[in-house]
Amino acid sequence: MVVVMRGSASDEDVTKVINAVGEVGGEAFVSRGKHQTIIGLVGDLTQFAELPLHAFPGVEDVIRVSKPYKLVSIETHPRPSTVWVGDVPIGRDTFTLLAGPCAVESEDQTRAACRMAKDAGASILRGGAYKPRTSPYAFQGLGEQGLDILADVSRELEMPFVTEVVTPADVETVAAKADMLQVGTRNMQNFQLLKEVGLAGKPVLLKRGMTATIDEWIMAAEYIAHTGNLQVVLCERGIRTYEPSTRNTLDVSAVPVAQSLTHLPVIIDPSHSGGKRDLVLPLTKAAIAVGADGVIIDVHPRPELALCDGPQALVTDDLIKLREVILRFTDAADREVATPTAGKQAGAWGRSAHV
Repeated sequence: MVVVMRGSASDEDVTKVINAVGEVGGEAFVSRGKHQTIIGLVGDLTQFAELPLHAFPGVEDVIRVSKPYKLVSIETHPRPSTVWVGDVPIGRDTFTLLAGPCAVESEDQTRAACRMAKDAGASILRGGAYKPRTSPYAFQGLGEQGLDILADVSRELEMPFVTEVVTPADVETVAAKADMLQVGTRNMQNFQLLKEVGLAGKPVLLKRGMTATIDEWIMAAEYIAHTGNLQVVLCERGIRTYEPSTRNTLDVSAVPVAQSLTHLPVIIDPSHSGGKRDLVLPLTKAAIAVGADGVIIDVHPRPELALCDGPQALVTDDLIKLREVILRFTDAADREVATPTAGKQAGAWGRSAHV
């Protein structure tokens, strides 16, 4: 069950609901958005049956949610949310390009890749400072040094950036510098990490686990929302199947399915799903056609020398084509390409999730 508070509800109104729920043996978890506060109730529904919640001051609605995820369910919030990363929106009204190096290898490589991304029309930079890899002998990233490089380039280019955080102990360090925190596929069900990134108060990019069902993916988002942070973007990055022709199998159906179940934005990672440079553009077309709210792309100035995922990284010629594809396909889909300027103009929602 979920209690939706009016925009005019006071902190005292919220506290009265929380206390009443506690008195009958239930638990209440508060998620505060820009325009509304949502209180998720946990416990036996019979506990709440005698509570006249509709009559409490500040209460707009009381919704019985049939899904196990209460706060991110579309039943709770029928209007799709827009998540703001700095001044850049990710949501149904726009199509957002996130791009940059898969891994930060050096200052020169990162600066070159990020400039390429900006020239291609990206409005959010991506880059990995901490790299969880299948092999312990593979490049694991530069850690905090890489994070500092990303932060410097981000300021230089005046673009927000997203980077992965892999352990709860690193969340505070990463959140102090990054505009958005990424939880990767291997950590989708690292529940302690999900709680910590939620508590950091920054927008979160949550990648689908390589063997996760859509419900499991959304339940992972609920862990983040449960901390009071609804600034979550879901990312479909391909799932593991028996097909060896691609690195992973891109589940394009996950986009409309997730959008039918949750109010959160959903984007696609065509780089890690296809695993090949020549698949990124066609998979980007598929992402736009299926209604994804953006794509996240790997870029590298010299992929043949890349320490991580070189075969899927785009170069300058590819990025020129990518920009043309995005402009043409978003125009056909009647969607605006997100830019920082557009974000500032649209701007009444500021930097938090539009709830």
